[in-house]
Amino acid sequence: MMSPYVLKTLSTDQKGLYHTSFKVPDVYGVFQFKVSTKGSGTLACLFPTEDKKNNIFVVMASVNLGTWVHSCSIFNQASLSRSRSQPFSPFKRVPMSLMSSKKTKRPISISAVLTKEEETLREEDNSNNSKPTFDFKSYMIQKADSVNQALDGAVSLREPRKIHEAMRYSLLAGGKRVRPMLCIAACELVGGDESMAMSAACAVEMIHTMSLIHDDLPCMDNDDLRRGKPTNHKVFGEDVAVLAGDALLAFAFEYMAVSTVGVAPSRVVRAIGELAISIGSEGLVAGQVVDINSEGLTDVGLEHLEFIHVHKTAALLEGAVVLGAILGGGSDDEVEKLRKFARCIGLLFQVVDDILDVTKSSKELGKTAGKDLVADKVTYPKLIGIEKSREFANKLNMEAQEQLLGFDQEKATPLIALANYISHRQN
Repeated sequence: MMSPYVLKTLSTDQKGLYHTSFKVPDVYGVFQFKVSTKGSGTLACLFPTEDKKNNIFVVMASVNLGTWVHSCSIFNQASLSRSRSQPFSPFKRVPMSLMSSKKTKRPISISAVLTKEEETLREEDNSNNSKPTFDFKSYMIQKADSVNQALDGAVSLREPRKIHEAMRYSLLAGGKRVRPMLCIAACELVGGDESMAMSAACAVEMIHTMSLIHDDLPCMDNDDLRRGKPTNHKVFGEDVAVLAGDALLAFAFEYMAVSTVGVAPSRVVRAIGELAISIGSEGLVAGQVVDINSEGLTDVGLEHLEFIHVHKTAALLEGAVVLGAILGGGSDDEVEKLRKFARCIGLLFQVVDDILDVTKSSKELGKTAGKDLVADKVTYPKLIGIEKSREFANKLNMEAQEQLLGFDQEKATPLIALANYISHRQN
């Protein structure tokens, strides 16, 4: 990596935004832009504009508590283009005058760091024949279809018929298949392919379905609706629902152990261990227990709430990503970066879930809305309000995407899109 181009000349426009100019250098490629402040501070907004006439790249920033890093591709000396996978301006433009003077830190410099130099100059293309942007909707549909076919084949309708009917009822009830997609996308990011991660992706979804069946039971959340349909125990009874969840949990490990193809046995064993940890007494179960014990408490703080969500929700999402990275042949460093990415989006998933629970109807969600409020559960909106919860969700999304900066950005596109999808989902 080359030394950064530090842009020290900063000025303030009439709206109170700091800005500087970046003269396009002789080299071209992918750059990251970073704002430095004196003391602690966070970048609230960083966005570039281009001045083709003067061949200048203008970077503007409003700062109030941290540092965000964004990257963009410079295709040639006269044309600048935003990276498709790293959109700019995740936050609204906020004039400095509207920010607290006590918290605001004046930027010292804005630097541009070349992270990937292109070997050949890319021609500017204004025609309709340019490479299409990533179609996330099609990606989701294609991956979900692949996972659904694999799940249908794995848990076939066989004897004892009752238990397999109950297992299939919840497992094949639809759903967005976010966890399997994360598993497959992580595998592909580190050089693997879908077939290497499919058994793990299915195992994760089986365990997720188990957690939903058990979560809906009268002894837990006592829910009657899941994915727009009656919950498992409402159809098959509490006894069969408990057993259906147990069977899915056991079969998940069996399926992963015997059906994983094209992967070294040592990696399969390592992945199975990671999955077990993510759902055990230090993972999903831990979060569920603390969540149950927290109902009705009045002194629960943010740290306590984060523990619940990191374990109850984020742990399995983290497991899905880590499994994919391990089975795809990722290095230890790659696995750990993806673990941090998954931890952020796992927490993000629950923060958004908390927001949706109090802002959407049961029809919109496909499950009972407002149940956390009725059960007097501690949630982010309850502790910090809806707007602060949304701000926290944005922060988690950006922190997650920072973990992907060292990877091939084209291969990372699905994970970035998934993070954005989780952040902005409506059900």
